[in-house]
Amino acid sequence: MATRGQCLCKKTSWVYKGDQTWACYCHCDDCRRNCAAPVVAWLGVPIENSEWTGDKPSTYESSKGVFRHFCGTCGSPIGFEADHYPGGMHLYAGSLENPEEFQPTFHFNNQSRLPWLQMTDDLDAFEGTLLHSPNDPAGY
Repeated sequence: MATRGQCLCKKTSWVYKGDQTWACYCHCDDCRRNCAAPVVAWLGVPIENSEWTGDKPSTYESSKGVFRHFCGTCGSPIGFEADHYPGGMHLYAGSLENPEEFQPTFHFNNQSRLPWLQMTDDLDAFEGTLLHSPNDPAGY
């Protein structure tokens, strides 16, 4: 089974085969600012099961060892890799070909949740980063 996604202009796209490792919401300031959104929805997949299709994305190193991928034409953010998640590709759920099928299972960086953002799900919410949560995807 292949899952696909693309940027706004559809020039940069991605595909992965197999299952995702995790699906969640991030409330950290970096993710919010990168997307100009109050919260960001992510899915993680093994990098070996994913590939860029169409134009390769542009990449910005937002902090040491953290790489944010985006379309060089329209600017849409579409992926994230970090040295501290070896073997993992994080993809923005909003870039999914069928985002209505996305089913997040937890929140992280909940300590940074904006006070005016009301989310009424009953998902687990972890105060720290994904790296330090029980849902840490160590070993993609």
